[in-house]
Amino acid sequence: MPNDFNQQIIDEFRAHHGRVGGHFEGARLLLLTTTGSRTGTPHTTPVGYLPDGDRVLVIASAGGSPRHPDWFHNLRVHPRVTVESGVFTYEARAVVLDGEERDRAFARAVEADPGWAAYQEKTDRVIPVVALYEIAKGGPPHIAAGSPGEAIRLVHDAFRRELALIRDEMADGNGSALGAQLRVNCLTFCQGLHNHHTGEDTVLFPHLAGLHPQLAPVLERLRTEHEHIADLVERLRGAVSGASTDPAAARAEVERLTDELEAHLAYEEEQLVPLLDAV
Repeated sequence: MPNDFNQQIIDEFRAHHGRVGGHFEGARLLLLTTTGSRTGTPHTTPVGYLPDGDRVLVIASAGGSPRHPDWFHNLRVHPRVTVESGVFTYEARAVVLDGEERDRAFARAVEADPGWAAYQEKTDRVIPVVALYEIAKGGPPHIAAGSPGEAIRLVHDAFRRELALIRDEMADGNGSALGAQLRVNCLTFCQGLHNHHTGEDTVLFPHLAGLHPQLAPVLERLRTEHEHIADLVERLRGAVSGASTDPAAARAEVERLTDELEAHLAYEEEQLVPLLDAV
């Protein structure tokens, strides 16, 4: 069973679709459910994570404790885990990173948040880094929503939160360079947004067009906006790639994308959510 502190975070996380207050407000947090290495029972723990393309990374810091956390021992024995992002819930395969790959990932984490280095200094053990790979399955993703309309709003809110975090991280930088993890965060966000819009264009919009022919002008506008946002995403991708990245240019592209994306999401919710909720 989680301790009282963790249980409070878990309850708040689930009740508010990934949003929590207090010490973890504004942090990237997920719920990781592992299978007990000795008991075989499920255990859920809130952990911080790092975006990393098609996977996420979690760090078994245990606050710098001399012992690995229980969840790390569990996934070493049972590497199949459940991940809750606040919007999506999925099964994942846990892989402990070794050698240079672990060191590069941990260095990125330290660059983004020096607190990880403080934890490492407190202990003689090498703090593990674990990659979580989603296990693909057929059908739509599992979203903790009561209706299709709410599902759209939750997904949109997840993009809003991530973009807000990226903006804050850029504002907190030293102005002379973009950190390696911040670049990864931007590129992961870009790919996620591309995947979401591709899914809407190929699945959701054709489905709605068949049910509601009168939506044709709305759907055409949304598709056109997708193309425009895709251009902005490519500009951001270019701005954060390469060794000579200009932080000011990257910040400008994030601001531009934020403004355009927020207007797009608001219009889509205004036009589609009432119809989806009615279904």
